Amino acid sequence: MSLLQKTPLIGQARQREMLKSATSFEYQRTKEGPLLAHFFTPLGFEPGDRRPLVVFLHGGFWESPMSTQFVPHCLHFAQRGAVTVTLETRVASVHGSGPEEALDDLRHFLQWLLEHDPHFGVDPEKVIIGGAAGGAFLALALALPKLRKGESPPAYQAAALLLFSALLDPLPRTILARFKDRSTAKRLSPLRAVRRKAPPIILFHGKKDRVTPFATAEKFRRAMRWRRNQVELVDFENAEHSFFNFNVSGFHYELSVAAADRFLVDLKLLDPAPDDDLPLASPA
Repeated sequence: MSLLQKTPLIGQARQREMLKSATSFEYQRTKEGPLLAHFFTPLGFEPGDRRPLVVFLHGGFWESPMSTQFVPHCLHFAQRGAVTVTLETRVASVHGSGPEEALDDLRHFLQWLLEHDPHFGVDPEKVIIGGAAGGAFLALALALPKLRKGESPPAYQAAALLLFSALLDPLPRTILARFKDRSTAKRLSPLRAVRRKAPPIILFHGKKDRVTPFATAEKFRRAMRWRRNQVELVDFENAEHSFFNFNVSGFHYELSVAAADRFLVDLKLLDPAPDDDLPLASPA
């Protein structure tokens, strides 16, 4: 038990070190403390700019805070001219919460950002949302399902989604237990929310992922493409669930970031790189 009590302190020190180059803002306060948005800005950024915005949502299935997971990705896309954010949301280990609360936090952040624009220099037509596993689920749950009666649309519509090892089916028992009820999980399920006119999506998935099965990603891609959506699935042979993380495989990190970069360039959401020599994983 004493080890469990010490571990968060080690994690907090590591997070502080990794976030030294970020500018952090409290976008919401909970009874357990503030929720922060950690911003990285490109060279030459000025308030009032109109820059692409890339928001990253960490994995972990809404259990523990992991806001540093996407710091390397934030640094890459900030270097490419975008404003980038790694976002804290409520998690079960701290707030006793689940995916619905995390989704509410994402919506709240986008509204907060809109209310503070133009300080953050966001181009409302170039808002990109990325995420891993449960964070990818949140990006899709924001972008795909029909609005409920009385529910307002997000403050910004996603222009594209960058999804890593995405959770696409929340109905298996171990995941379903994190939702307040089965009907909520079904309503937010990306597999069940497939529709026309979705934002362009690129999925990065390991073929040996035992947490979010690759077969489900293929099923989702087929269903979305059948409805004439732009969806790319980049597969990685012999890769498991966490393959894309910088601290797991530098090679897979570079390949997936390069593919995401080119995806955004093709959509005209990013300017082409001055020296376009990044490696590229082949979409399935």
